[in-house]
Amino acid sequence: MKISIITVCYNSEKYIRSAIESVLNQTYSDIEYIVVDGLSKDSTMGVVKSYEPLFDGRMKWVSEKDSGIYDAMNKGIAIATGDVVGILNSDDIYTYSGVIENVVRCFQKENLDALYSDLLYVSANNTDKIVRYWKSGYYKKNAFLWGWMPPHPTLFVKKDVYKKYGCFNTKFASAADYEFMLRIIHKEQVSLVYLPEISVKMRDGGESNQNLKNRIRGNKEDYEAWKINGLHPYWFTRYLKPMRKLLQYIQRPKK
Repeated sequence: MKISIITVCYNSEKYIRSAIESVLNQTYSDIEYIVVDGLSKDSTMGVVKSYEPLFDGRMKWVSEKDSGIYDAMNKGIAIATGDVVGILNSDDIYTYSGVIENVVRCFQKENLDALYSDLLYVSANNTDKIVRYWKSGYYKKNAFLWGWMPPHPTLFVKKDVYKKYGCFNTKFASAADYEFMLRIIHKEQVSLVYLPEISVKMRDGGESNQNLKNRIRGNKEDYEAWKINGLHPYWFTRYLKPMRKLLQYIQRPKK
């Protein structure tokens, strides 16, 4: 089984090295690594190109202007030739070298379309300092109505799912990942498995979480995601999702 991992970036020289190395250090061998750069003005592409020989022909990259992060993700998906696609942000890292090995094992064992796991938000400058712990838990039908969603960086989806149900809707500025997951999981009910482990560390400070204005915009986009899919949430659904985030600041993983 071939796994395509996509990293999109723009002026990401500060952290992209650690993202690349977390992919390079994976024990699973059949990985295609795709970097989609938005024509960075810093040394991002210099860093990317320096790692290209270490991937032994398994790395692809493109550097050109795009219409935002979700447009860049769509470009990566179009390039991907793997059976399964995962997306790792340029400032995120896999937590250990066997993450992809475990993902593949689940896909081979189960008849599934997608898989997700748990995520840690960590300090931007200290990836050992936990800010939030996103314990996804097992999916139950209609869980999206109660504010549930899996962390997108932990999601691995078969390429055929993108072909059948489409990629990211670029009309959304910050919630296209939510809309995509709502579409394939809640609406289309693809087969889904939860891998109960922490697979990704995400540096705190993503665009949708940077300030109150962005959070309000993201909440409005979440509601729009239901609307464009012809779905009808409860009146309180849009409020439960941010409330779930508050709990992530309190809970911590068991040692």
